[in-house]
Amino acid sequence: MKVSREQMAENRLAILEAAGRLFRENGFDAISVAEVMKEAGFTHGGFYGHFSSKDDLIAETLAHVLAPTDKGHPDFKTFVARYLSPSHRDNLSGGCPTAGLAADTRYQQPGARTAMTAALRGTIERISKKVRGKTEAEKRQAAIGTWAAMVGAVILSRAVDDAALSNSILKETRDWVLERA
Repeated sequence: MKVSREQMAENRLAILEAAGRLFRENGFDAISVAEVMKEAGFTHGGFYGHFSSKDDLIAETLAHVLAPTDKGHPDFKTFVARYLSPSHRDNLSGGCPTAGLAADTRYQQPGARTAMTAALRGTIERISKKVRGKTEAEKRQAAIGTWAAMVGAVILSRAVDDAALSNSILKETRDWVLERA
């Protein structure tokens, strides 16, 4: 049975969404193509109608989950507060793909790194419009430092087995970022 272009696009989107959740929660290497397809509600056999390889899936998934959304935040302080919160820290499969996948991306093929690079450039550009600085160079420096601190805080807060320390990492980073932003 022939599938329409619209249905193919919907199926591809479902695969990318499933892969995004699974990769963020478990990492790239821990998840197989078969698991992604099952999560998306398809058989393994349909995979190659959408992607040429797992490497292609990884790169496409990164580009998809790292794309800016129009889920704008009312202001930068709200964004920082939500990002550096226990609920975001605990949402592995739906949380920030940069915090969830950046470390693993360095081991991937060039397409994945290209997607991460493009997303990082876009995030720095968006944050540079929200932070203080007299010149564009100062704003860019503040944006890079802010984003690195925020992503690092989420990664570190997820890595420790001490809830008080984890919460402190988030709170102190949130306070530090907001004081400088």
